[in-house]
Amino acid sequence: MKWLRSFALFWYDFIVGDDWRVAVGVAVTLAVTAGLAHSGVNAWWLLPVAVAALLGASLWRVVAASRRQHQE
Repeated sequence: MKWLRSFALFWYDFIVGDDWRVAVGVAVTLAVTAGLAHSGVNAWWLLPVAVAALLGASLWRVVAASRRQHQE
């Protein structure tokens, strides 16, 4: 059981990492892209655009939090 728990924690840390919002955003974007592709829409461009936007938003949150911390 300890091995199974360690395995699950590794994958959680690997996938979610520091920002759970990015992981959820990528999962939602994958689902939307798959749904669009299944319905015949050429949606290959959606995933790279969404990942760039999610990473930018994550970086913006970290920088804003760092600025707030340094102002205190």
